[in-house]
Amino acid sequence: MKGITVAVLSLLLIAINTLSLTESKSECKAWLVQSIPTDMPHLSLVPGVLSTADVFRWLAGNSSQKLDILAQYWQLVAEPDDPRSGDYGYSKDDMKRFGANEGFRVYKALENAADRNVSIRFLQHSGVYPDYTAEPSKLASGRPNVKNVTLLLSEWWGSGIVHAKVWISNRRDIYIGSANNDWKSLTQVKEVGIYLAGCPGIARKVEIYYDNLWKLAFLNVSAYTRTIWDLQWQITRKVPCWSHFVHPKERCRSPLHSYVEVPNVAGYPELSDPYMFQMPIQTPGHNDPTLQPQSNYLSFAPPELLFGKYQADEQAWVDTIKSVGVGATVRINTMDWLGQSQYTAQTVYWSSLSSAISEVLFSKHATVKILVAHWTHYINGTDQYLKSLLYSNALCSSSEYNKCSGQIEIRYYVVPGFNLTGPAILNGTQTGNMYPSYTRVNHGKYAVSDVRAHIGTSNLVWDYFYTTAGVSFGTYHPAIVSQLQKVFDADWNSPYTVPVEPLEEVHVFSS
Repeated sequence: MKGITVAVLSLLLIAINTLSLTESKSECKAWLVQSIPTDMPHLSLVPGVLSTADVFRWLAGNSSQKLDILAQYWQLVAEPDDPRSGDYGYSKDDMKRFGANEGFRVYKALENAADRNVSIRFLQHSGVYPDYTAEPSKLASGRPNVKNVTLLLSEWWGSGIVHAKVWISNRRDIYIGSANNDWKSLTQVKEVGIYLAGCPGIARKVEIYYDNLWKLAFLNVSAYTRTIWDLQWQITRKVPCWSHFVHPKERCRSPLHSYVEVPNVAGYPELSDPYMFQMPIQTPGHNDPTLQPQSNYLSFAPPELLFGKYQADEQAWVDTIKSVGVGATVRINTMDWLGQSQYTAQTVYWSSLSSAISEVLFSKHATVKILVAHWTHYINGTDQYLKSLLYSNALCSSSEYNKCSGQIEIRYYVVPGFNLTGPAILNGTQTGNMYPSYTRVNHGKYAVSDVRAHIGTSNLVWDYFYTTAGVSFGTYHPAIVSQLQKVFDADWNSPYTVPVEPLEEVHVFSS
């Protein structure tokens, strides 16, 4: 009996060691992913970049055990026959020309995965009119292997939404990026993301964040939230009771996995050494024959959902900007830019990214290039904040004794047809619109310096970092950095950008 026990233990140890060896040698691969709107013939394509539609279908189609999807909203199946829809009134030929079938193919891939008895979880915000959460609800209906949850972050933070866009398949393949689960994000909106295949270590960490959000949906909100005076942001707001914005003596213990505990800090504790994982990543889309281990990281928002030693998303954006070398260039791409909050009852002034940009302009003589979307739902006030940021160019050379040679350049990204979006028919009348609602926009959220790439899901507005769910992947991998630079430069150098003009200089004379 003792001999059998020893033999069983030996076999178990061999199995464990084999599993560990297999995982440590697993070939993690990464591809950049993007969606390019139709009717943009003058946008240069970057070789080796995958399409979002293909990646979503692969993730669903290759899923054999488990599939977790995190999204703001769903509309994979177009609704040109629904008078309430922004797709209404467009013909079958129009929808074919728009590429709407790509969304239907993704939906069918998910349906097939559900029918294969894959364990599936859908987690999203409340969705948008008129479909709301109809598609994930339909996929979950009658299928015990499919779970569907809607999470309203405004109940926890007073405002905010589930805005992250994440797919995790078989606990080893991941998509993180800007694309929503709708057909328009596949063929009518400019999106950027990253696809990581065969990366179980990364997938497990992203799954912890997913599990934390999932748990929030089932907790008693009133028992776990507090209304506090936020010393850092100088507003009264609602936060989870374990938040660092709650006075240390009044905090509760977090019910979430591995929450970052810093007992004597009020506000978000910036980490001096956020966790970086060293690992080789193959880049089939941009050949890198060295396969040397590189530093990589994950970051999350809002701060109350941090765990381990992972950094908050705001810090990751700031650190990416500050990673730029002396005289080098950092490129920033976003849909929205606003130096304040947008959705809070009290307004927050937010200068984190602007300050980081000005700092590298002065200290490192860096060039900073920023692409911001200009579209139908452009935020009023953006232009003023961008122009104020451009004034750093004048300040940079204002000192007689210590001039700097850095430069900030900002352009609007204008997708053709942005001002002709909406239903083709409204109240029985032809509108003259050429594209469905909420299309024709640059929606990507990323930054890339000369050494570091950061690919995220958050717009550059305060709310997205402090009340809204967001996830980012970052890396110092030179092939990913180089290819992301090329994606940015293709957009920057296209005829679809317009320079933001600086404010007129005000001259003050003293007598």
